[in-house]
Amino acid sequence: MTTEIKVPVLPESVADATVATWHVQVGDKVTRDQVLVDIETDKVVLEVPATSDGVITSITQEEGATVLGNQVIGVFSAGEAESSSETEAKAESKDAPAASTESSAKVIDIVVPVLPESVADATVATWHVAEGDTVTMDQNLVDIETDKVVLEVVAQDNGVIGKIIHVEGDTVLGAQKIGELNAGATASVAATAAPVQDAVSSDEIASPSVRRLMSEKGLTAADVRGTGKGGRISKEDVEAAANKPAAAPASAPAPAASQELGERSQKRVPMTRLRKTIATRLLEAKNSTAMLTTFNEVNMKPIMDLRAQYKDLFEKTHDTRLGFMSFYVKAVTEALKRYPAVNASIDGDDIVYHNFFDISIAVSTPRGLVTPVLRDSDQLSMAGIENGIRDLAIKGRDGKLSMADMTGGNFTITNGGVFGSLLSTPILNLPQAAILGMHKIQDRPMAVDGKVEILPMMYLALSYDHRLIDGKESVGFLVTIKELLEDPTRLLLDV
Repeated sequence: MTTEIKVPVLPESVADATVATWHVQVGDKVTRDQVLVDIETDKVVLEVPATSDGVITSITQEEGATVLGNQVIGVFSAGEAESSSETEAKAESKDAPAASTESSAKVIDIVVPVLPESVADATVATWHVAEGDTVTMDQNLVDIETDKVVLEVVAQDNGVIGKIIHVEGDTVLGAQKIGELNAGATASVAATAAPVQDAVSSDEIASPSVRRLMSEKGLTAADVRGTGKGGRISKEDVEAAANKPAAAPASAPAPAASQELGERSQKRVPMTRLRKTIATRLLEAKNSTAMLTTFNEVNMKPIMDLRAQYKDLFEKTHDTRLGFMSFYVKAVTEALKRYPAVNASIDGDDIVYHNFFDISIAVSTPRGLVTPVLRDSDQLSMAGIENGIRDLAIKGRDGKLSMADMTGGNFTITNGGVFGSLLSTPILNLPQAAILGMHKIQDRPMAVDGKVEILPMMYLALSYDHRLIDGKESVGFLVTIKELLEDPTRLLLDV
């Protein structure tokens, strides 16, 4: 069957492209997914792979030719290479029966999961295996970190890890190949096959022009780290390797991450992707909103007495602990119903009012602060709220939060009191219009009916976007929360 080799669909802003490098010639046998030609635009280089095994029969556009999207630039006959390879395989199997053991090992690509629409790229966070390690099906091989969540890539079959193309810290795209798994292989078979793969890798991962440049620079494929798709080496990679400082003599100690300065030292660590995202979003919130903070205080004694009275019975009945967060969420939800502007957001020149109540709960994790969403809080019981928050906290601690857990949210609650904070001004969680900060409950002398009493008091801080929320609404919202917390029976009576 004859198959046309076409230029990929070009991006909207790109009118035409150039045939950069043909990696095959007429008469060459090719295998499925082998890169046939590189198409260069003014922005990116596109690779055109073979859609099946076959033989190149014609090349109509040579290197340097200007082409359009979907234009036919060559033809190959599918199936011919397969039949000839089958014949060779049969001949080899008669002459070398021992080879059947090695051929039973099927190479499976280890690829980055498909990334969510709002995520452009990701980072290889942690490889849990090394080349040559034996793995089992569904074993976690590598963690891929995005701006919001950590994705796990598991083994699709039992086997041995082959080549790791992208190491920890590399930036990768969705569905990009980052390694290989020799399915069904044993450690000895994989070790035998490894030299063969290394022997041909230089031709597969570098175009003729790149190999020529490596020869001019006196470099080999092992000296250059490929940053292209599938570990392919570009001219920029060769230039970077050529300009790299010469290695220090063997006697010189390797530089450490921390610099010794006598008894003093310092350590330089790159920011994680999540930490960089947090920094960007906090600066954006500070610079793009008219943020203001208003404060109040609340007497927590009624809730503490209620909790002390019913916490054992509550835990026995619902199999979960009764904490303060369920009271906070209930009070916030009721206040949001009374002040819709606080539950709204700004989208361009429009105000979007939400008729549902999804509360973001700030959770501290080993990777940083995240705000997973407790959905439909108005429909949850106290036990449902406690269970929901507990599940989100466990997921955050274990790095199991999904994109669904992180997406959305109309209002945020952050509780710095668990760390001892007495008063703070929380920063908005865009595109939300407000955030409530809870703080440490501390005994303080208060005037009650003309007498001084020691009461467990807590400061409330509401930061809000003054472009959308007026002072009257913000203060009224905060006073409503104060009244509901100081008299929790109002939550039951809806008054």
